[in-house]
Amino acid sequence: MSKEREKRDTEQIPFDAEGVCEECVRWIRDFFSENGSECNAVVGISGGKDSSVVSALCVKALGVDRVIGVLMPNGIQADIDAARLLVDHLGIRHYEVNIKNAVDGLTGSIPFELSEQSRINLPARIRMATLYAVSQSHNGRVANTCNLSEDWVGYATRYGDGAGDFSPCSHLTVQEVKAVGKVLGLPERLIEKVPIDGLSGKTDEDNLGFTYEELDRYIRTGHIDDPLKKKKIDELHRLNGFKLKPMPSFDPQIGICLPE
Repeated sequence: MSKEREKRDTEQIPFDAEGVCEECVRWIRDFFSENGSECNAVVGISGGKDSSVVSALCVKALGVDRVIGVLMPNGIQADIDAARLLVDHLGIRHYEVNIKNAVDGLTGSIPFELSEQSRINLPARIRMATLYAVSQSHNGRVANTCNLSEDWVGYATRYGDGAGDFSPCSHLTVQEVKAVGKVLGLPERLIEKVPIDGLSGKTDEDNLGFTYEELDRYIRTGHIDDPLKKKKIDELHRLNGFKLKPMPSFDPQIGICLPE
């Protein structure tokens, strides 16, 4: 083993995937006990590691009958078979809702040319609207499927995939989510599926300019080998910090009389 590799390995913080998995399962049960003891978990299914792990955690916590998966292709989705593999593997009830007509209808109704970023984010926000429609029709609570690594650099759409009622994995890095997925016995294809943006054909890591392994190590240890990548991560984290905070609200300090 090289000295550099040995140094990297010693910098890793030990992660108890089995312990975290069990703790998260208890947390989900507690959430539903306090926020709808008979409610169902509604999860948007992409077929990637995050939606796979969140779905499996909810099944373990609530039982297969209380988890509903929602597949939401935008027209033709090249990797839809991965999403179908997940729902079949878990045996959960699921719906497939193609959002293309909604995306095209809204895009065509807006009386100006949408910016590129608006076009990118619109499907994610329509997917979240779809999840809440399913949830309200099935006594549900919508699961957020974000992880810490993507949230750290703002790789989530505000009020799109960044929304939800409860978030099992938002304090877990990509590597930690994968480790929990292995504990849950998910197919390796789902755990290791390379995330692609669905627009340019590039992977998330191509777009970011660094790997999730580098990012995760930096988040947990503060160490990164490339100073340029450190600068980029720090800047992305600074620029996107607002996404992780509650909406700012004016408080005139008028006081509220609560019922006894």
